Amino acid sequence: MHPAEYDHAWECPATRAAWGRHMAMTIAGQAGWIAAFPALLYVMVVFTSPAWVVIFAPIILYSLYRMVNQAGYFPWAFRMRRILRQYPWRVLQDVPRSLSQHPEARDKGAWLEFRNPAAPGQKVPLVFVRRQRAHWWLKRIGHARTKPDLKSQIEPVWFAGDPRFLGVIAAPGRGGKEPRRLHVLFQRPVFDRRRAPESWEADSADIERARRAGALYLDDAVQPFGPGDEGT
Repeated sequence: MHPAEYDHAWECPATRAAWGRHMAMTIAGQAGWIAAFPALLYVMVVFTSPAWVVIFAPIILYSLYRMVNQAGYFPWAFRMRRILRQYPWRVLQDVPRSLSQHPEARDKGAWLEFRNPAAPGQKVPLVFVRRQRAHWWLKRIGHARTKPDLKSQIEPVWFAGDPRFLGVIAAPGRGGKEPRRLHVLFQRPVFDRRRAPESWEADSADIERARRAGALYLDDAVQPFGPGDEGT
């Protein structure tokens, strides 16, 4: 059974395996940076002369930064799981994408564009608001000089979610029969109460589903305003 045939992406064993690999990388990264900080500090204090402090200090500070930053990956991994439990996979060909700013997006950055579920003729951009672990995707979205074989690694794009709120993207793996390289994309107002939400014709059922998927600030999302207009 193809992963896109399940009612919810999480029901597919291949999806759970992909999420498990994502979580394993997160745990391994956290463990590595936790071990690196005291180890580097010990080496600097015990085995080096004061002259080496100039070299070791930036490395130690960077390892401390990565240790703290890595801890933030865990909440996003669990948000990803919530999304996968609510939405099915859709395998989409020729998804518009770019590294330059989308003309209708409030946020700057690379983006993918999906059809509005309520109005298929309308496109909704999802921007890479959160850049952590996005390098692999950004490199393959690329630009005019990016090699075609690199771009083909994210063709087709797998998507589970609602582009008006949030979703998980994945690249095709194992002959296009399973997802890999999972990444969460979202509209900033979903997690930032300071930003007015956009409706894109979402109804109460759409909003409730997005809430179950982990969206937080959707109280005003049913107000009839479109991209670029702010609610009150």
